[in-house]
Amino acid sequence: MIQHGPLQGINVLVTRPEHQCAFLAESIRKLGGNPVIFPVLEISEIKDQKPLLEIIQRLDTFDLAIFVSPNAVEKTIPLIRSHHGTLDPLPVHMKIAAVGKGTARALKKYGIEEVITPENRFDSEALLEQSALQRVTGKHVVIFRGNGGRPLLGDTLIQRGALLEYAECYQRSKPDNDPSWLISNWSQNKINAVVITSSEGLQNLFDIIGLHGQQLLKITPVFTAHERIASKARKAGLETVVQTSGSGDQGILQGIQDFFCGYNKKLLFF
Repeated sequence: MIQHGPLQGINVLVTRPEHQCAFLAESIRKLGGNPVIFPVLEISEIKDQKPLLEIIQRLDTFDLAIFVSPNAVEKTIPLIRSHHGTLDPLPVHMKIAAVGKGTARALKKYGIEEVITPENRFDSEALLEQSALQRVTGKHVVIFRGNGGRPLLGDTLIQRGALLEYAECYQRSKPDNDPSWLISNWSQNKINAVVITSSEGLQNLFDIIGLHGQQLLKITPVFTAHERIASKARKAGLETVVQTSGSGDQGILQGIQDFFCGYNKKLLFF
């Protein structure tokens, strides 16, 4: 049976890491669209776990732990549980913060429900507006993150007087993907929309697809839930950048539907 829906005939390029794209891809299918999976970011284990394990061993000394992504949760909490030998892995006195709702949901899976999370925007700037992160003078803070990453969160907390440590718990890298099949389909107008969920992912996509692919990307609608990514995309010359009003996958899905339903209506009444 042919599945109809608001995204019928729309091919959506999904650039998330492979292990994180299932919900978005399946949701696109349910709406009648066709997800085209092309990960531009690879998440892997860190090569040296000693620094991370050393921080985990003295977790009781921290007043605040910040998880920057679901990956940070998935790579860290099992290790903490293994070390402490308990299903309640985090110290009772320690406050927990997450940059976004997806990270908070990942923590909830491990029974961690009291999490400081922004209500509207979901980025470092919004998290830093929370009162618990404004009064940190003399507080011991640990940020669980991947290699590198934006310095804004940590730098601001240090400026506010926090005693900060980073705990790198996963490795981010650009996958060695062959884009030839993607460029071939794109050149035949078989890519109608692109979903970008990180600034690093946008840069990696640019690097992977080359000059021809970049020209195709510039004329293809790009959807993101983050203002910072949208701004970077526009500065890169992308002509149609849609910053969705809702957060996470649901916001992106709604934004794609609104865009293409409106587009189809314009065609009908042209």
